[in-house]
Amino acid sequence: MNEFRKRAQLHATQAVHGGRAFLQQGYLRFHAYLMRRPPVHRAALVVLWGCAALMALLLVYVLILIPVTPGIKDLKQARAARASTMVSADGKELASFDQGLQERVKLAQISPNVVTALVATEDHRFYQHNGIDFKRTLGALYYSLKGDAQGGSTITQQLARNMFPEEIGRSRNLNRKLKELITAIKIEATYSKTEILEAYLNTVPFLYNTFGIEMAARTYFDKSAAQLDILESATLVGMLKGTNYYNPVTNPGRSLERRNVVLGQMLKHGLINQARFNALKKRPLRVHFARQAERAGTDTHFTAHVRKWLIEWADENDYNLQLDGLVVHTTLDFALQQAALQAVERQANALQAIADVEWSQPSVNVTGSTGAYAAMHPSVKPFQYFWQSHAALANAFVRETPEYRKAVEDGEAPAAALKRLKADRAFIAGLRSAKTRLEAGFVALDPATGAVKAWVGSRDFKRDQFDHVAKAERQPGSTFKPVVYGAALEKGLAPEKPYVDAVMNIKAGDGTVWRPTDMSGTSGAQMTMRDGLVFSKNTITAQVMQDVGVGAIVDLAKALGINQSKLQPVPSLALGTSPVTLLEMVSAYSTIAAQGDYRKPAFVTHITDREGKVVAQFAAEAPRRAMKAESAATLIDMMRGVVNRGTGTAVRHRFGITGDVAGKTGTTQNNADGWFIMMHPNLVAGAWVGFNDNRVNMRSSYWGQGGHNAILLVGDFFKVALDSGKIDKAALFPGGARVAPQRQEAQDIEVMEEAGEMRQEGAPIPVEPPMEEPDPDDAPPPPPERRLDDRQFQQSRQFEQERQARDRDVEVERQIEQDRQFQQDRRQQELERQYQDRILQQQRRQQERQQERQYQQQAPDLQ
Repeated sequence: MNEFRKRAQLHATQAVHGGRAFLQQGYLRFHAYLMRRPPVHRAALVVLWGCAALMALLLVYVLILIPVTPGIKDLKQARAARASTMVSADGKELASFDQGLQERVKLAQISPNVVTALVATEDHRFYQHNGIDFKRTLGALYYSLKGDAQGGSTITQQLARNMFPEEIGRSRNLNRKLKELITAIKIEATYSKTEILEAYLNTVPFLYNTFGIEMAARTYFDKSAAQLDILESATLVGMLKGTNYYNPVTNPGRSLERRNVVLGQMLKHGLINQARFNALKKRPLRVHFARQAERAGTDTHFTAHVRKWLIEWADENDYNLQLDGLVVHTTLDFALQQAALQAVERQANALQAIADVEWSQPSVNVTGSTGAYAAMHPSVKPFQYFWQSHAALANAFVRETPEYRKAVEDGEAPAAALKRLKADRAFIAGLRSAKTRLEAGFVALDPATGAVKAWVGSRDFKRDQFDHVAKAERQPGSTFKPVVYGAALEKGLAPEKPYVDAVMNIKAGDGTVWRPTDMSGTSGAQMTMRDGLVFSKNTITAQVMQDVGVGAIVDLAKALGINQSKLQPVPSLALGTSPVTLLEMVSAYSTIAAQGDYRKPAFVTHITDREGKVVAQFAAEAPRRAMKAESAATLIDMMRGVVNRGTGTAVRHRFGITGDVAGKTGTTQNNADGWFIMMHPNLVAGAWVGFNDNRVNMRSSYWGQGGHNAILLVGDFFKVALDSGKIDKAALFPGGARVAPQRQEAQDIEVMEEAGEMRQEGAPIPVEPPMEEPDPDDAPPPPPERRLDDRQFQQSRQFEQERQARDRDVEVERQIEQDRQFQQDRRQQELERQYQDRILQQQRRQQERQQERQYQQQAPDLQ
């Protein structure tokens, strides 16, 4: 073996030396040959051989490029390209990934004027060449070398760039040109001239996110491509040289000149005669610009959320969502999505009417009937009293607008800008409408898989594209309390553990002593931990929090699914003061409903290609244990009490839901946020209701409660889901049972919950201070004037008047707040009395039951 290896090495060495010797001998012979020639011939031969070598290298490079440029399969796929679509779990289309605004049409559906203008201007030998016009290419090269850069691309070459922009490249260099030439030859070998023209006219861009001649005709002339006359055709073809530079909307002069150049090319190639050219070039553009709608009416917050994830996935996996015709299969249930949309629309409209009516007049007569407010709505001026009584807040709203900030930055005096904008009726009407529009968010998950089944990010996607499911972080109020009680169960505390219903001192980390209170007041009696959750008692929850510790609560919240928002580890966290998203809260409840197994919310199940072949499968992630199954089952049982006898009874008596359900309501300070989340063995759904600006709120404490506003959306949705059979009415949680239908009259006592804010007992509700007038020293200096002192004096007077006006606004706010506090105190006293009566009734019933049991025990002895 060693001998064989040595011989092989020897032969290799000899071959290398032999090759080197051969090259050296060849070089010496060539050099001797050159030296025998005259100097002129010698130089000519060097140049000739150099050119030949370059041509040989170029040929080799072209041969290398041929297999790496788009092939026949790629051409056919690109010509048949279509946008990817997003569908629901049951196959209903939800959205598409169109490449801008595009509608493909056949060449027969395009005006012949377009074709003649295009060929005459862009490639008049189109029908004679096979993809490359060598004469035009050499001419363009000649003029470019002289300093007059010209394009020599044929229509086929331009089509190659349009079809394969990434593969061919966008830089002006020899590499791109060679790829373009090779691809053009392949296109000509694959398709007819008619097919090439059709493909080109359907892919060329025309600004305003429009692609193809059909959408261009609609955009610039408000007609179809088949209806374009010769002038309109020449205008659109003229844009191809530079769509923005020759835009007939923004640059009509240039567009007119370019249109006439196109007409001149048609004259030059005999497509029109001189007389007609002379007549046509004098005609105006006559553009009828009509920008097309950017988005399809089916777009929603859900599709927008999934779209963002899909774009990243497509980039990582080398797919083009606009061209590859993928079908993205989502988890959304179309029927449940429609039920959610209808519930949000119906109930949010009803709540908007309530807010409009209650804020329209100084006094409020609260009724629990949404129909009563709907009847009053046509005869009131929505939010009239709100704006009259919140003048300082109204001024603050104006100061926060981009219009005001820009005016001040441009040098306008702050007071003058404020006055001018307040005098603009259209501006003020728009601002007030935006601030007083009630918003909502809704989402439903399958607890067994984490799959999203319904998602409504706002009342109207077209009007408000801010997603109140995954993006809006709001205080969850009492909907966070189950996390506190879950942490207590995990620690081993029994649901029947007694606590005293009394105000307790709670010392925060910064040394502040808090005394959380409840709207219903305190009884001083013992109350179990279970009833503390059922009746949403802040006093009980705060004591449970002390027993468990804030750290354990934060840890459990993250494990359950509240893992994106930052939770503040402070005592008031137990009452829901740390902002979170609705998706996080519903995910946490879904974990509880799944007996403590956390599953990350899922949006997409799989993706198929245009032939139906699966190209990506997204299996559900393995569940992660967040809390013990026993603790979750006990917590569900405690939350059953919320809908059976606590703050969530409207589910039963308003909507007649008799299934085994559990949930929790939530309300935040000043009725800024209303929440309700409900769990069913097959589905968990939650809703948030409020205004985008939390300084605007529901006026009455009744309709400001999550148990009266957000619960309407969830109850409406679940009623439809149950009645339609989408979820099983007979499904039960461990230890569950169906309940008999309840009527509203049976609810003789309304259980109200205090907002999540922890404040000292007896302390007044804090009033939002009006925004201070911008300091005149911070404003840009005024331009020099001869009467500068007088101007400063006038400004100081205006600022003083503004200050006095603000003081008056603050005084009005204070009086309103005093009145509100007085009404609230009366309500608290009445509720406390009712609560005491209820406790006495419960004690009497317990005594009666105990006496009955004693009697039954004694009965056998008597017999």
